[in-house]
Order: sequence, then structure tokens, then C-alpha cells
Amino acid sequence: MLELLSLSANDFELFGLEQRFKQDRAELDARWKDLQREVHPDKFSAQGAAAQRIAMQWSVRINEGYQRLKDPLKRAAYLCELNGAPINAENNTAMPAAFLMQQMQWREDLDDAVSSEDLEKLSLDCSRFKRELLQTIEHLLDDTKDYSAAAAQVRALMFVERFASDVEHRLDQIEQ
Repeated sequence: MLELLSLSANDFELFGLEQRFKQDRAELDARWKDLQREVHPDKFSAQGAAAQRIAMQWSVRINEGYQRLKDPLKRAAYLCELNGAPINAENNTAMPAAFLMQQMQWREDLDDAVSSEDLEKLSLDCSRFKRELLQTIEHLLDDTKDYSAAAAQVRALMFVERFASDVEHRLDQIEQ
């Protein structure tokens, strides 16, 4: 199968998957294992160093694609980029006013948190918000194909994931 693809094929083509946000993780995992088995450098030892180098390139390329496709945030960003709506998070920080207010409230709540219960509540709130964002992103990418709107939601999700990490870090500090 890989002989029909170039190293520059997109991840969905490489894995033989439909180019959409919603993916079956078990199918992705199985496909990754199959592809890795197909290109394992040891299979090419009799063909020499050049063949093993090529197999190693394929192995690296497959792992990179797998890392992008298995992570919902990375997969969403990748789909946006493939469809002409790059995330540009470092240059494009525009967010709806309601989301900016939510960010400010969360930051204040994090600063004010004194107990693990306070932080657990923040963590649960973040998780709920993240699930809602992922549902919105799935709808925008798979149903309406509104890649620009999805890119804005991906930028919001990036913030939520960073904030959730900050909450977890703070929780670790309190529990020590």
C-alpha cells in the first residue's frame, strides 16, 4: 500500500481514513500498528542500508501522522489547515467577548483557589467546556465544513487545554 503513496501524502490518505474530525480510535490504532509492521526497518535488512533508511523515514512519517490524528486538538487543527484555515494561534488571538470573559473568570478563580476542592471544581468546569468545544468543532468540520469557524474554536480549545494544565499543576502543588 505504501508504495502507492509518497511521504508527503496527508495523514488521512496515509492511514486510509476518511478526511473528517470524527475518527474511530480503535481503527486508527490498528491501522497504525499495521503500517508500522509493514515498514519496520528490520524487514528490509536484506535489502541494504538504503532500503532501511527509507523504511525508517516511513516509520517516522507514520508516527508523526499517528500523533496528529489521535489527538483531537491536533487533528482539528490539521483539518483546518488542510482546508485553507490555518490556526495561526500565535498571530490570531481574536476571541468572542463571552469567551474572553470566561477566561478572565477562570484566571481569577485559579488565583483565588486555596483548596484542592476549588481546583477540582475548576478542572471539572474546564472538562465540561472542552467537551462542548469538541462537539462544536466536530459539527463545524464534519457537518457544515465551516473551517474558518472551526479554526476559531480550535484556538479556544488550545486556551482551555493550557488552562486545564495550569489547574492540574496547581492541584499537584497543593497536594504535595
